Amino acid sequence: MEVQGGCYCGDLRYRAQGDPLFKGQCHCRECQYISGGSPNVVLVMKDGDFAYTQGSAKIFQREDLDNPVTREFCEKCGTHILSRAALLPGAVMIKVGTFDDPATYGNPEMAIFTADKQCFHTIPEGVAAFEGVPS
Repeated sequence: MEVQGGCYCGDLRYRAQGDPLFKGQCHCRECQYISGGSPNVVLVMKDGDFAYTQGSAKIFQREDLDNPVTREFCEKCGTHILSRAALLPGAVMIKVGTFDDPATYGNPEMAIFTADKQCFHTIPEGVAAFEGVPS
């Protein structure tokens, strides 16, 4: 699979090419903050299969958490491109809304952290759902 994408203002561009590790929705409370209230819809790829092709991302990581997620975004427009998490070493979670063609994503394979799911969040029929991270 190959995807290209970038931020809202166009300053930051990327390309990811390879076999996805998985496609998912994350309903954790932290993702709700980042997404504006919805679950985050992500394509998880190996770190080596992802590269910025234009610009460089600003990085944010909370200092008050034991295992904070690292978030990469456009410094100019604020578009959140991807996350990196200690739970998924060597992987990047690319935000599907940043794809040039989000339709290439298809459907998620799983929904995670559904323990934090809000009543207005929906999980497509037939998608495996986990209260936390699948074991």
